[in-house]
Amino acid sequence: MTSRRNNMKKIAIMGARGFVGKALTAHLQDKYTVYPITREQFSLLDEQAVTEFFEKENIDVVFHCANQGGSRKTGYDVAAPDVIGNNLKMFFNMERCLKDGMKLINFGSGAQYNKARDLVKVKEDTIGTVIPKDDYGYSKYVMSEYLGVRESSNKPGIIYNPIIFGLYGQGEDYTFKFISNAIMKNLLEMPIVINQNVVFDYLYLGDFLKVMDKLIEEDVPNREFNITPTESIDLCSIVEIINEIGDFKSEVTVKNPGLNYQYTADNTRLLENMGNDFVFTSYKEGIKELYDYYKENLDRLDTEAIRKDELLKYCKTKG
Repeated sequence: MTSRRNNMKKIAIMGARGFVGKALTAHLQDKYTVYPITREQFSLLDEQAVTEFFEKENIDVVFHCANQGGSRKTGYDVAAPDVIGNNLKMFFNMERCLKDGMKLINFGSGAQYNKARDLVKVKEDTIGTVIPKDDYGYSKYVMSEYLGVRESSNKPGIIYNPIIFGLYGQGEDYTFKFISNAIMKNLLEMPIVINQNVVFDYLYLGDFLKVMDKLIEEDVPNREFNITPTESIDLCSIVEIINEIGDFKSEVTVKNPGLNYQYTADNTRLLENMGNDFVFTSYKEGIKELYDYYKENLDRLDTEAIRKDELLKYCKTKG
């Protein structure tokens, strides 16, 4: 925890070990009193421990970055016994502790729209028209439905639910996250294998953090909103950018024909929150910044894991 001056907000980051949690901690710790919480401190499934933490620390803003499921690296936790129950328990253990003036920034996922179909610039008011098939997506859907009901209640505190689709940047798991993984393969002069091409909305981490800054300091009109850039991109185009930036031109192989399910969202509500003059980092600029970081730090990274490429097997294919 950083030292605190009297005028500094107190911010808890639940799930501080993951990509988003680490990024938020690094970004906020010089401006606020930050509590990066991991399982070593306490489990979010422990109602008493969560309650005691909030009663003791008088937190102003909570970022809920912890969840179970949704990751290709863990095989999407399809064999986990209670993904829905655990995700909901973590959420409600925190939600019940909110007081007037507090903010909980919960993170939704494009999975709550049901990823087993094309999501083409989907809008928030269509959530629930198709129920998610997977447990992770269903738990995010239930939270979203609850938040809609909660807004019309007199419960204390404010909950924001930014819905993440693609997010990339320094600190993501380069062993399987596509953009970082492809950059690493290019730097290692390896071919890049794409299971199936697909169109994504990838938001650069720097833009994501600007949105979080706004949520901390201001009240915005839309509490649930897709957090996506306006421009979409397909995986093959990402590799073209990487090959253009790098000194080596990686050979590209696409294993399956056609396009996988599109994963993009309308960002009208986000722009209403941020202002229509908000400028997104271009894909070329964001990828270049990330490329330069990996190039500078290549000797400190696990290049052997990249060469083995063991996580490709978890990629899904649209038939």
